Amino acid sequence: MLLGFKTELKVSKQQRLLLAQHAGVARHAWNQGLALCKQVIIHNRTNPDDKIKFPTAIDLHKWLVAAVKSTHPWYYEVSKCAPQYALRHLSDAFKSFFNTSTSLGVDPERSRRVKKVKGFPNFKKKGRHDSFTLDGVIHIDHKKVRVPIIGWLKTYELLPFGYKPKSVTISKQADKWFISWKIELETNETPKKREFVGVDLGINHLAILSTGVIFDGAKSYKRYESKLARMQYLNRHKQVGSHNYRKAQIKIARLHQKIANIRKDTLHKITTYISKNHAVIGIEDLNVSGMLANGKLSKAIADMGFYEFRRQLEYKTQLYGSKLVIVDRFYPSSKTCSSCGEKKSSLSLSQRVFTCEICGFECDRDVNAAINLEKEAVRLTVLACGLDSADTSRMKQEEKAGSC
Repeated sequence: MLLGFKTELKVSKQQRLLLAQHAGVARHAWNQGLALCKQVIIHNRTNPDDKIKFPTAIDLHKWLVAAVKSTHPWYYEVSKCAPQYALRHLSDAFKSFFNTSTSLGVDPERSRRVKKVKGFPNFKKKGRHDSFTLDGVIHIDHKKVRVPIIGWLKTYELLPFGYKPKSVTISKQADKWFISWKIELETNETPKKREFVGVDLGINHLAILSTGVIFDGAKSYKRYESKLARMQYLNRHKQVGSHNYRKAQIKIARLHQKIANIRKDTLHKITTYISKNHAVIGIEDLNVSGMLANGKLSKAIADMGFYEFRRQLEYKTQLYGSKLVIVDRFYPSSKTCSSCGEKKSSLSLSQRVFTCEICGFECDRDVNAAINLEKEAVRLTVLACGLDSADTSRMKQEEKAGSC
């Protein structure tokens, strides 16, 4: 399977300037291509009888060479791959947008609120998510990598040996530059401690397993929220574009990066443990975007990183020989009694202990939900594999024996 490798670069002042030039050309090509695509969409919407073919990545590059490069000579100071890949990524973004619009039943060429549809590409601003992609002859040697035009770039750590990437992506976070590429790894199946497990995600605790194990989230934003607010408050009177303003912006960006790194590190540790030690993992298909619409809980939900948690589980289960079962988001895991199966009509968030009026079962509501997710994962696995009742009972007996 393919995994991404990313590491920080140790760049000189001259290299920093050259990297910024590449990122600027890629950003300019993206914005020019996006402006042209928007004009095509507007023309096709206002002239339905005289539509223009929506440009592909090749069409955009031909137009860029003919109309833009001639008036912008600094395009020739960087690698030709930077604008080419920017337009290719723009074309992929529009393909994803059109697929999303089709699934939602929206015609992007007729809708007047086309930008309101999720996934519509936006114009890029200098200093935000600066990146570019290069291909060609790329050499990797211990702690340095050689890329076209720029030359050798040093790194702080040893690079994976024996891989020859076809392309690399160089990006900027705060005032640091990073390089990344894809490497191919073989599946590393690990011995499992348990056959099935259910994972319930929450705000008080990030992940609650059906075994009773509880993992707390990093809550890194909450930890540094006051410091971040103070830095932004002190920066309010600085003149935009001044030296002090740029220094303050870098400090704020570094703190944002620190918050994200703490959160990501915690998620990696939890998802690695779950994937390595459990064969089948049941998790609910949460509507994260819908949950973020709740103004009272949106900050806490975003700080936990539910989407990133699932994304890491999806590839780590493949890496460690596990299986991830996605349970339908409308499955009432919190309202259902894990002992007798009785379903409650309602259950408020303030009720932290689940009590069944039928059988008298009492349990923490999150653990009860995790147990129900485990049972649903067993049921879905049985349906997918076509196991009979004898196989199912044997699996449950082995699971109980392993937990004793």
